[in-house]
Amino acid sequence: MHIVVCIKQVPDTKNVRIDPDTHTLVRQGVESIVNPFDMFAVEAALKIKDGNGARVTALTMGPPQATEALRTTLELGVDDAVLLSDRAFAGSDTWATSTTLSAAIRKMGDVDLVLCGKQAIDGDTAQVGPEMAALLDFPYSTFIKKIEMLDGGFKVVRQTDEGTEVWKLPMPALMTVIKEIGEPRVPSLRHKMRAKKAEIPAWGVADLGLDPDRVGLCGSFTQVVRVFSPPKRSDRVQIEGSVEEQAEQLLLYLKKSRVPGI
Repeated sequence: MHIVVCIKQVPDTKNVRIDPDTHTLVRQGVESIVNPFDMFAVEAALKIKDGNGARVTALTMGPPQATEALRTTLELGVDDAVLLSDRAFAGSDTWATSTTLSAAIRKMGDVDLVLCGKQAIDGDTAQVGPEMAALLDFPYSTFIKKIEMLDGGFKVVRQTDEGTEVWKLPMPALMTVIKEIGEPRVPSLRHKMRAKKAEIPAWGVADLGLDPDRVGLCGSFTQVVRVFSPPKRSDRVQIEGSVEEQAEQLLLYLKKSRVPGI
């Protein structure tokens, strides 16, 4: 069984700043980490590997320094890693990203399960997983909190706003997982030594057989025009007293502010 875990290297949100002149993210001097939600996907893959036997490959698209994110997964017990890196990939929106990642999975050829975190903390779109499933023509389910192996497929528990759902998916399949799937494990010394020496292949547009016009900025249907911080609010109101008194004060404040519907 072959499992591919898609991860993303993102800026640590504790240190994110926006340049007031260019209105873009300041990346210089900001630490990069593995998207925290993707770490739960790594743990889900390793749990399947521990219980049923599997080969796990970590996959990411990014600049050369994204290999550090891949090494982080190798330190946890992931078997292989592949970096998708090419100047042509720059400026990718979720669709162009999904196109590139899907091409890499097709190139691997023997994938039974693709796992992703529910979303990335820098974009929060939760679109790449489902888009990849559509491009690969894989059955998929999102917000998975539990995975059980079946003969030729999977039984999964999906979290919803109303409760939970139980689904059965055949192989190959794609899933996005949530933190309830299990806390990421601690890396072992043996895996850390192996990760340090591992050679991570980098695939570009030519390796994937993609048209440069279908990836990166050229292949994106959306573009980020500007990033900005919301203005600081100075009209804070402190409400005190019992719950009933606070509710009354809040209602009066909303009426005074002429909030629609109040």
